[in-house]
Amino acid sequence: MASHTRSNSFPSRAHPIIEEANEQLCRLRSSAATTTSSSSISHKLSGLQDLHECVERLLQLPLNQQATAQKKHQKCTNELLDGSLRLLDVCSTAKEALLQTKACLQDLQSIIRRRGCESGVLTSEVRKYLTSTKMVKKTIQKAMVNTRSTFSSLNKETECISIVNTLRNVEAITLSVFESLFSFISGPKASTSWSLVSKMMRSKRVACEEEAEINEFAEVDAALKSVKSADNVQNQLNNLESCIQDQEEGLECLFRQLIKTRVSLLNILNH
Repeated sequence: MASHTRSNSFPSRAHPIIEEANEQLCRLRSSAATTTSSSSISHKLSGLQDLHECVERLLQLPLNQQATAQKKHQKCTNELLDGSLRLLDVCSTAKEALLQTKACLQDLQSIIRRRGCESGVLTSEVRKYLTSTKMVKKTIQKAMVNTRSTFSSLNKETECISIVNTLRNVEAITLSVFESLFSFISGPKASTSWSLVSKMMRSKRVACEEEAEINEFAEVDAALKSVKSADNVQNQLNNLESCIQDQEEGLECLFRQLIKTRVSLLNILNH
């Protein structure tokens, strides 16, 4: 019996864009196991933007446009649209979480600049900040649950055409990076927050050794909970603001790229 090749398979020698996408996927998977820090997350967000730019070019290949245009692949191509919308929703949640945190942060900074560390006023504002950020963290925890649920369902999907399988992998690694970002913003659990205060009071040498265990969000929480004895609150707030700014910029660039990719999908499917 004569053998038949699958019409929806890539050629044996992959197109350079396909190879590029696979290389970027491998790099992001490798970085997923690294220590979560502000710089590592910013690096991953930049990597995601490069990956999704590559995806947009991947969608323009005639082979993929022909495959996605076929009616028999409609279910698979609808999955692509659903996936692009999921990523936009998660990205929007992350942007909103950072925006709300920054607004609370700037209010607190303004009070400190005007009133210094007057205990009565500052204590009240610190309480407001911690209450507001606690609500942000609850939203993030809910988003993390949804992200993990989506990731689990992706792994159980049946085989589909090659472009869908590739984008399924892209969605999975993107969700993984967003989960790292959510974990970073959420910081440690409340039960460990006071141990962070004690870490801040230790010697400079020990603090440097444990730096990888504390992120800017956690440092601010710890500093504010020991505000009467910590004299570096303003520095911690400035560091956190800078961290948020970097991540906001990365998310905004990624969000714009996700929109462009979705528009490309819609154009292909409506062609």
